[in-house]
Amino acid sequence: MNNEQTDRYSRHVSLPAIGKAGQQRLLESHVLIVGLGGLGSPAAVYLAGAGVGKLSFADFDTVELSNLQRQIAHSTDRVGQLKTHSAKVACHAINPHIDINVIDYALEQEELDDLIPTCSAVLDCSDNFPTRFAVNAACVKNKVPLISGAAIRFDGQVMVVRPDKPDSPCYRCLYTEGDETAETCAQTGILGPVVGLIGCIQALETIKVLCDIGDDLSGRLLLFDGLGMEFNEIKLKKSADCPVCG
Repeated sequence: MNNEQTDRYSRHVSLPAIGKAGQQRLLESHVLIVGLGGLGSPAAVYLAGAGVGKLSFADFDTVELSNLQRQIAHSTDRVGQLKTHSAKVACHAINPHIDINVIDYALEQEELDDLIPTCSAVLDCSDNFPTRFAVNAACVKNKVPLISGAAIRFDGQVMVVRPDKPDSPCYRCLYTEGDETAETCAQTGILGPVVGLIGCIQALETIKVLCDIGDDLSGRLLLFDGLGMEFNEIKLKKSADCPVCG
């Protein structure tokens, strides 16, 4: 790291678990964030600030006024812009030295299979099951860690999929194609800080995976109840019948 980087990331370098070696790993990493809404916004901002060397943003939606209650990477003056471009502006305002690639269309499975092998980790910050299933399948196929989050109303959840570890269950071990729900934030609502908290946890888990520190949420589903201010955890096991990793 040069002098400017040493100063910028000094609080990371001061952590024995990260240090200069861990920060260098972040600088050399490439992270894909699928969805730049309520989850992807805080995750992108914190990973940019952390010095992840390359970020790829995938989202085809545009910023709407109703997004600003929770999607902190966007602003009033960027309403109407593509979320990928808006998030790039926000992240470069924090850290102009990182590389940000924008993908402003829906990725097909073949494109995911081409892109994900170039990544150190993938964050699923999407809001629908078809995207979650497709991203999970590509990550498992290419053995790339996946940090998956979801939130609605006052509740949220996070899990980490580690295809590089033989006993790590994947997203399809937890959910099947029959589990889809039509509920959306537009229909049922979402409290802004709840989705922000889940996105921050995704960013934290990503940094842990990239730096190979701590115990990540592989094999565990972390559940958050915002009204009761409670965290609960469910142990997950790899399913022998899973169509993706079984």
